Amino acid sequence: MTKSALIAMSGGVDSSVAAWLTLREGGICAGGTMRLFPQAGPEDIEDAQAVARQLGIPHYVFDLSADFREQVMDKFVQTYLAGATPNPCVTCNRCLKFGSLLRRAQELGLDTVVTGHYAQVQVQGGRYLLRKGADRGKDQSYFLALLDQAQLSRARFPLGALTKEQVREIAQEQGLLNARKRDSQDVCFIPDGDCGAFLERYTGRPCQPGDLLDEAGAVLGRHLGAARYTIGQRRGLGTACGVPVYVLRKDMERNTVTVGPDERLYARSLRAGEMNWIAFDRLTGPLRVQAKIRSRHLEQAATVEPAGEGEVLVTFDQPQRAISPGQTLALYDGDVVLGGGTILAAEGAV
Repeated sequence: MTKSALIAMSGGVDSSVAAWLTLREGGICAGGTMRLFPQAGPEDIEDAQAVARQLGIPHYVFDLSADFREQVMDKFVQTYLAGATPNPCVTCNRCLKFGSLLRRAQELGLDTVVTGHYAQVQVQGGRYLLRKGADRGKDQSYFLALLDQAQLSRARFPLGALTKEQVREIAQEQGLLNARKRDSQDVCFIPDGDCGAFLERYTGRPCQPGDLLDEAGAVLGRHLGAARYTIGQRRGLGTACGVPVYVLRKDMERNTVTVGPDERLYARSLRAGEMNWIAFDRLTGPLRVQAKIRSRHLEQAATVEPAGEGEVLVTFDQPQRAISPGQTLALYDGDVVLGGGTILAAEGAV
């Protein structure tokens, strides 16, 4: 039983049901909502406060906008401008929810942070293991793959054994006011999905046009700024080549974008760094795994092995498409997350 918990309440149905389930187990509970923007809209905070009142628990609003800007948004922009593709939700979970928010919980004398993630934590042999959520369609273990043992020891995910349908049913049965509220889909600080426009607003500098090249280096046209494009992108290239072409690579120093046919996007392996191991302390030799290279990617059979300097080499049984530096790598053994890291480069082009 959880003795005391700070429930991260976003104003959505998942965190609200997580709060109800935690409260039902007994112990001391409080709700906490992170204000991530100085001028954040009040609707989600008001919804979280209203649900907390329904449940009869205290509710706190923590202004974490400075932490969010420094640790998530700044990193996102720096990574994009360096030519890579970051995952800000993974960073937010590690640095904000189980970083800044966990520290706020401890200041209040609360033991754990509860969230509405569809994932599970299990203690086995003295280690905290991270497992997939029972609802495979909603599983969010990928976004938690960079949590360490100290963070997992303070994390609780009450929705891990439930399906989304069951969560909605609980919300309706308990009369929670946001039972039918729609889930958020986009990166919270880019609600319109236009990353290029966000980069220009955030940096105060327009993205500089440059040459769009074929694989031989011939100029096909002009692009709108290399930072606007991601590996594998087809739409919005602004040129007609007669056949479909996709972004193969970017040279940020020369401000060029190279495009080519789909088959040139495939690679047999990748190199990753900043590894966070969950199921064990370190990787000592080759290991068979299932590897996930982005959030909407089905994990693939592969072998991971140490590659020196804290890096690993992941070799896939079958070549993978559009491996993107900057994205999070999550490694699985069945439903257990072995660990995660950051993709540095694709290797072994087909």
